Amino acid sequence: MEVDIQGMRAFVITAEELHFGRAGERLFVSQQALSKRIRRLEEALGMPLFERTTRTVELTPAGQRLLPLALEALSAFDKAIAAIRVSADPLRVDVYDERFTPLRMLRRASERDPGLQVELSMRQGLAVAIPAVRRQEIDAAFGRVHDLPWPWPSELACRLVHVEPLHAFIPQDHMLADKSELRPADLREWGISMPDPAGAAEWRGYLRRLADHFDVPLRFTAPAIGQRHLVEQFLREKKAVGLGEMSIDATGTGLRRVPIVDPTPLLPWSIVWHRRNPHPMLQTLFRHLHAATLPSPSDRQRWVPDVDFHPVES
Repeated sequence: MEVDIQGMRAFVITAEELHFGRAGERLFVSQQALSKRIRRLEEALGMPLFERTTRTVELTPAGQRLLPLALEALSAFDKAIAAIRVSADPLRVDVYDERFTPLRMLRRASERDPGLQVELSMRQGLAVAIPAVRRQEIDAAFGRVHDLPWPWPSELACRLVHVEPLHAFIPQDHMLADKSELRPADLREWGISMPDPAGAAEWRGYLRRLADHFDVPLRFTAPAIGQRHLVEQFLREKKAVGLGEMSIDATGTGLRRVPIVDPTPLLPWSIVWHRRNPHPMLQTLFRHLHAATLPSPSDRQRWVPDVDFHPVES
């Protein structure tokens, strides 16, 4: 039996965590599958690498000797893979969904720099995209980095790149359709109705924080499959209103887009990437994405959830 890279990587992650459960979460495998990888490596080397009890996991002397060498071997392997990658390979980026700002940001970046080749995916949630970023199946993903279902992964980095105002989207025959602007207090009687965010835990968290902060009823409907389905759901609402980004064009949809003011809710967008991702076009993309800033917490004209003012632990 020969030593394989998969087993070596499993050993290093487990040695860093000294906990099979956490190591399995980082590798997105079950504890049973992780144990099999470690066992195959130990059998190939002919010696145990971990001392396991019901409460603790420790490296054996052999494991302690192997760890720095395994780190060096994995680093060399990753560099070798990076060296043979074709530089023209497109940058794989998740833009969340067709109707949101990241798609437009990437279009503008590609127009300014024809050499920036991008392959898009739309996983409809940063919480859904992050596992692929961690495995480097994709190179970057856009989303809101708070209210995720687990602690921030230390191997990932993020940068705030845009803050987008949210507006109300209302059918043209709605009682509020003649309003030129709405305030959060105006929505308390009517409520907010939104498609279920499904796996987008960060978007669900944002909506719940907004509703709780302004004491507005919030109801989730069936998940929206594409922009047309979203419009259809908004058109069916005769009381509650939907929310969407200011930049969404409602022309010809039967919906009116009405600004929300005093304060205006803002949706923060960050780009997320793996710290060890070697793709040369990542830096090219970063040059076209200007850093954004949040409003002051004391700003009464604009609102973001309090938690978004705290940097993620990275």
